[in-house]
Amino acid sequence: MYDLIIIGGGPSGASAGRRAGKLGLNTLLLEKDEFPRYKPCGGGLSAHAISYLDFELPRDVIEWEVTGVRGVFKDKTIEVHKDHNISSLVSRAVFDNFLLKKAKETGIEVHTGEKVLSCKEKTEFVEVITKEQTYQAKFAIVAEGAHGLLKTCVRPADTREEYGISLVAEIPAEERDIEEYLGKTVELQLGVASGGYGWIFPHKTYYSVGIFGVAKNFPHPKATMINFLKDNGFTGDYKLSGHKIPLGGIKRKITGSRVILIGDAAGFVDAFSGEGLAYAIRSGQFAANVIAEVYQQRGKIKDLHKYESVCKAEFGTHLKYSLIFSRLIHRFPERSFKMFINNSEILDKYLEVVDFTIDYKDYLRWSLLNFKLR
Repeated sequence: MYDLIIIGGGPSGASAGRRAGKLGLNTLLLEKDEFPRYKPCGGGLSAHAISYLDFELPRDVIEWEVTGVRGVFKDKTIEVHKDHNISSLVSRAVFDNFLLKKAKETGIEVHTGEKVLSCKEKTEFVEVITKEQTYQAKFAIVAEGAHGLLKTCVRPADTREEYGISLVAEIPAEERDIEEYLGKTVELQLGVASGGYGWIFPHKTYYSVGIFGVAKNFPHPKATMINFLKDNGFTGDYKLSGHKIPLGGIKRKITGSRVILIGDAAGFVDAFSGEGLAYAIRSGQFAANVIAEVYQQRGKIKDLHKYESVCKAEFGTHLKYSLIFSRLIHRFPERSFKMFINNSEILDKYLEVVDFTIDYKDYLRWSLLNFKLR
């Protein structure tokens, strides 16, 4: 009988595991893949996300530093920069593997290559069944990402209105060519996909190129991606990797009687940018904190719902307004995208949202005032 079982070893699960280990919980972490493993992702790690880590990231984990954004819409381009790094680009295979190693340092038990088949809440414990074994714990955390179905032990699966689809390709390139093309910027192309955008991110030996759009309005993602690659001069035969991205800000049930959902499984993703690493790390830490408090201080099981309130206080309003902002922008795409591209102040102000120095609610208020004035 474990105190806690964590299902999933990505950033949210590893962060929960590290915090649980440091709090003295007898913890088992189960991950279906062997690490390091490939993860399709642009690899943008905001300074805000890094601030949640209780350790320094080694230099070899960070592949590129970014200070600005280049926005593109049709034949118009604009570029804005801050005087500091707003994001670091990482390989998710390297970054995720490093986080899992940091979790192991705290003494938790980690099984990789062991897929969980079911997670069931019982009256006195949680039963977790894998291909190899049946385990029991007082509590469980589901950190399997957006694709998994184990979260349905707490809530229904997302509908096509509640998640986006992303396709990613990694395009090999020389570092000097990447430096010449992008420098310290990431490129975002608006109007590429309904409810989303296209991106070109710099890495040390390749470009991360991808598209993102809301599933219900995105019937042909592969064809869109192929056209996006060709339009940007990438004409090789590239491997495309796809994944689901939940839209943050949609109200979802995230706690059961003994199970907590974290990261993408909980739907904690910026609905406009698609960024989820900061919320994955922080929600994992919060989940472990709450479980330790309930278990070690002999609190009541109903106190598990405190997790919902601490997440809401930390980033709930931010994600709610990211959804409102995204839907507003994509409801009037032509006008909105032109405003972004024609007004550097609007794009520059958005970088403060990326920095988390202002939230989406304040940015939306500021934007609407500027739209009205102009």
